[in-house]
Amino acid sequence: MIDAYGRSISYLRLSVTDRCDLRCAYCMPHAMRFLPRAELLGLDELDRMASAFIRCGVRKLRLTGGEPLVRKGIIGLVAGLSRHLESGALDELTLTTNGTQLARHAKALALHGVRRVNVSLDTLDPLAFARLTHGGDLGQVIAGIDAARAAGLRVKLNTVALRDDNLGEVTDLVAWAHARGCDISFIEVMPMGAVEAERIDQHVPLSEVRARIEARWPLTDLALRTGGPARYARTADGQRIGFITPLSHNFCDQCNRVRLTCTGRLFLCLGQDASVDLREIMRSGPDDAPLEAAILRAMQRKPRGHDFAIAGRPSVERHMSVTGG
Repeated sequence: MIDAYGRSISYLRLSVTDRCDLRCAYCMPHAMRFLPRAELLGLDELDRMASAFIRCGVRKLRLTGGEPLVRKGIIGLVAGLSRHLESGALDELTLTTNGTQLARHAKALALHGVRRVNVSLDTLDPLAFARLTHGGDLGQVIAGIDAARAAGLRVKLNTVALRDDNLGEVTDLVAWAHARGCDISFIEVMPMGAVEAERIDQHVPLSEVRARIEARWPLTDLALRTGGPARYARTADGQRIGFITPLSHNFCDQCNRVRLTCTGRLFLCLGQDASVDLREIMRSGPDDAPLEAAILRAMQRKPRGHDFAIAGRPSVERHMSVTGG
């Protein structure tokens, strides 16, 4: 799949639910209203959608949410999709999780071909974690990370940099991740959907985060790319740290992904509203040819880049949990 700007689109982020068992302050409001369950695609429909994208050229599939592991039947979906790994049609099947359900599912994920997971972790302070997530249990997440590693999964931590909440923990988070054999990536907060906090107050440019890290560990930039937006550096002892900078230094010119919501709406850019409803096309009949044709046509509508701006109203009204990150 090639878009109008010559970019090869080979990465699908598939949201399996908009629901989450945490309420991270930068992601959604505490009183978040979720979609009626009847509006969500069924598991068989999620499989059919993903398979159509794979036939169109997707080589990497990431399951997202909300929190994907709260979706009933999620392991059955992973098991079904693993056939594309076995056939060679798909290079990687992975997911992003908050870690709360990972201890329960890590072994099954590994059994069905998942080799690595991204886990969101913004603080090592149990009280700060509970406050940021509106009641989450840090110990539950750490148990999930340890279970994933024990099951043979590689774990990368994703940390959203927040000026008043975790900026002082940056080096502690790096040290903790590396002590457990995990990579870590820092992410600038993104202005998606209205939340209680002012994002301009939360925002930290990652140049500031990097400066704090380099005061403790000299960093060497790497040419490494893992199919995502992170730019990596390495410490002297070989540990990797990623930096994802949608605001201070965007990466749109190399974007290789699209996002499909749990209702079947294809978003062509995280920071734009351009979208295509694929659900009704899929449900119009058993033949997937119209669906695949619609997917290929949609690539020509993919914008050159996003319009994220940290000040003022959110750049897009939908919350991150709706789009799937």
